[in-house]
Amino acid sequence: MGDNPVMRAITWFAEHFIGLFNEAAKSFTSLATGIIPLLMVMLTAMYAITTWIGEERVNHAMQWAGRFAITRYTVMPFLAMLLLTNPMAYTFGRFLPERYKPAFYDATVSMCHPITSLFPHANAGEIFVWTGVSAGVMQVAPGKYATLAILYFLVGLVVIAIRGFATQWMTAILIKRGGHEEIFKKYDEAYASGHIQGGVA
Repeated sequence: MGDNPVMRAITWFAEHFIGLFNEAAKSFTSLATGIIPLLMVMLTAMYAITTWIGEERVNHAMQWAGRFAITRYTVMPFLAMLLLTNPMAYTFGRFLPERYKPAFYDATVSMCHPITSLFPHANAGEIFVWTGVSAGVMQVAPGKYATLAILYFLVGLVVIAIRGFATQWMTAILIKRGGHEEIFKKYDEAYASGHIQGGVA
């Protein structure tokens, strides 16, 4: 039977089939004792901090950050992802005039992966992107892990600023080309009068 190629093939398949699940179980165990408790603790801490600071103060901070272009596409997306996590972070766009919302969304969605290097709870569902980026460094030079995490985060801030400004510029062009300037003037007036959603009948 040992010389039978069919039996050898079946045996090989059976060993490797169960081996696949054994490796998956080891990976699951490492997650259950490593990253999952970390994410739960960080999420709990961020919710506690947000509650302690108070929703009103958080909202005021977002409105302040939205007043200036540089903070609108750096500080605001960062705080949105840090405090509300993905996908709730995009709701902070309600504090902006309608013309800036596409750029804010672009900047915030581009922050989803860089922020996980320092704050994995912010986008726990896609933590595999950061772990994939850092896996090689962890094997070759574990001491450089923190440096890579910081650089990955800082480059992310630069990228989201560039994307935010670029999308704001493109949005302005499309508003003008599409003949929507009057509509957006009404949105701006509604925003200035305190209607933060910008809805105009």
